[in-house]
Amino acid sequence: MNFFALLQNNITMLLFRNSGKSQIDMKKIFITFSMLLAVTLAFAQGNKVAVYKVGFYNLENLFDTINNNAQYDLEFSPKGARQWNSVRYWQKQENMAMTIKDMGVDILGVSEIENRSVLEDLVNMSDLKSLGYNIVHYDSPDKRGVDVGLLYNPKRFRVLCSASHRLFIPEKPDFKTRDQLVVTGLLGGEKVSVIVNHWPSRLGGEEKSSPMREAAAALSRHIADSVLAQDPSTAIIIMGDMNDDPTNKSCKDVLGAKRRQKDVAEGGYFNTMWPIFDKGIGTLAYQGQWNLFDQIIISENLLHDKTNKLKFWKAEVFNKDYLINQEGSYKGYPKRTFAGGVFLNGYSDHFPTLIYITKK
Repeated sequence: MNFFALLQNNITMLLFRNSGKSQIDMKKIFITFSMLLAVTLAFAQGNKVAVYKVGFYNLENLFDTINNNAQYDLEFSPKGARQWNSVRYWQKQENMAMTIKDMGVDILGVSEIENRSVLEDLVNMSDLKSLGYNIVHYDSPDKRGVDVGLLYNPKRFRVLCSASHRLFIPEKPDFKTRDQLVVTGLLGGEKVSVIVNHWPSRLGGEEKSSPMREAAAALSRHIADSVLAQDPSTAIIIMGDMNDDPTNKSCKDVLGAKRRQKDVAEGGYFNTMWPIFDKGIGTLAYQGQWNLFDQIIISENLLHDKTNKLKFWKAEVFNKDYLINQEGSYKGYPKRTFAGGVFLNGYSDHFPTLIYITKK
């Protein structure tokens, strides 16, 4: 649905909400909005607006069934604790494909994938095959064996180049985590660089593990600033499972992602998920506490730069009813694949996130 169709829907909704008013008031409202709609549609004929959807989704342990003798490969194998057989694997893939199709994204960053082959299986599922998604993926050194990746619609986003950046922490030379994936391409003919992340977990406690995520944030900021230094017109989209909220030091201070658009200086960054987090909305829950780890952060030139034709419109947490537990002790939480060791045939323990970008 394009911008003007959405506007028409909003006008209809306003008329419905005011249906209790007198006939005279309703007539005035109807005439006013009819004139507004007519002007808008006339304007649209010569000024078409394209809408692009860019998202991120933690696919929660999208492992194949092959045991390569590693700890997590054993767990996600037919003889492992998860009894991860072909039936369960393809059910998981079907659920992921249905959700991604429903999201309707042009670009989708993903995390917790074992390898490229699971992404190839995913894009060839019946729900997605006709959409023709392409894949960008590099192997990471993560001890759990999970990587990040990018799916994209080549009819909407044309990839120019990609690279994988490794996180090194001098104080912890043996520390291994997910690489950061950078994909640069043309979205609506405009240059965009997407940085896909899955920052270190909170294993050992939030405070103790925070320096690792701060180091990851510093790497993301360095990559983004380097891209902008080479070409200030490039729009930057930093996305991923940060394992931190917008208010945590890694995002707020190290990455420098601002809470409000008006506070973003030239060359700075806006956290599109912070206003949503302020409303108490999250992407995952633990012991009754909601977090919004799955963030999408954008460069200032998607907000204020008049020379950039791409503009940020809005953001959302994609928390559709079918992705939510409807009963039991985890009612209201994301409906994950397993809970308490029991296979639920769910989706993920994270909700996806989305931003909408327009171009006139």
